[in-house]
Amino acid sequence: MSRPSRPITVSPAQREELERWLRRRTTAAALSLRARIVVLCADGVESSDVAQRVGVTTQTVSKWRRRFAERGCDGLLDEPRPGAPRKIKDADVEGLLVRTLEAKPRNATHWSTRLMAGESGLSQSSVSRIWRAFGLQPHRSETFKLSTDPLFVEKVRDIVGLYLHPPDRALVLSVDEKSQMQALDRTQPLLPLRPGQAERRTHDYERHGTLSLFAALDVKTGKVLGRCHQRHRAKEFIGFLETIDASVPTDLDVHLVLDNASTHKTPAVQRWLLKRPRYSVHFTPTSSSWINQVERWFALLTQRQLRRGTHRSTDALRRAVEAFIEATNDAPHPFSWTKSADQILDSVKRFCLRTSDSRH
Repeated sequence: MSRPSRPITVSPAQREELERWLRRRTTAAALSLRARIVVLCADGVESSDVAQRVGVTTQTVSKWRRRFAERGCDGLLDEPRPGAPRKIKDADVEGLLVRTLEAKPRNATHWSTRLMAGESGLSQSSVSRIWRAFGLQPHRSETFKLSTDPLFVEKVRDIVGLYLHPPDRALVLSVDEKSQMQALDRTQPLLPLRPGQAERRTHDYERHGTLSLFAALDVKTGKVLGRCHQRHRAKEFIGFLETIDASVPTDLDVHLVLDNASTHKTPAVQRWLLKRPRYSVHFTPTSSSWINQVERWFALLTQRQLRRGTHRSTDALRRAVEAFIEATNDAPHPFSWTKSADQILDSVKRFCLRTSDSRH
């Protein structure tokens, strides 16, 4: 018979750290195994039983019992292994980061790994590793636009409040038009998808006319009401409002979230709304299409139907758009708005401070 193992003592702080290692998904498998061994041993389980439970030898259990008894939780960590000394010093890394963030190459608008390697004296692979470690991607560039609307704060609070806390006995509709949808056909047949080869198409195309889509997204259910027209004037917009009015039960109020397009503010549209007091209009801030949820649905329409679609006439384009709307309504999924107005305004404030401090 084997000699009983000597009990080990685990303080409350040590147990909390061990259990945190066990719960955390990013903990290395080896460290999680060692923490489990120590926890079982601290609970009074014999080494042989611990070994059988976790699938290791009793010698392994004894090793980590001893390491924990000598050095606590730090004893479960991997010890430094011998290897070649570092060739890139901290000062070299700092200099590369400063040059990346604060300077530009003489013959280009942005750095590449090769240009930076020639400038810094490091290898191209070292530059690439350092950039990855610090999340730097000089080759990428994105666009932004800050709203200059004097009522930006009030409009954000108004619309976000509708999304997060819609009023009772009311319908909140995000409304906009997607204009100039082109019916395009490639000049030659597509080469279909094959194993190891992407679908290929000619770069040139033939135009067969355009359509404009008026759409209203029910932000609560995710259902979409849409109509296609040849043009997108105030006349067509009023016709779409008539469609909305006929589709919404008469006992519900209607809140329309609209952008600042001229078609939405003509005297004819204003007269139509004044005759129907159950309608309330909420205009988005200028240059803030991101707050209008139907724009996200337009992005899905473009990605899944228009960008790679082949339409030889406006009628074919109309049928494709209507089929997409029908598929959306067969399995509607509302977009989940998660940020409050205060969070959005704080984010915009931080962004404004960053652009104000920029030297570019």
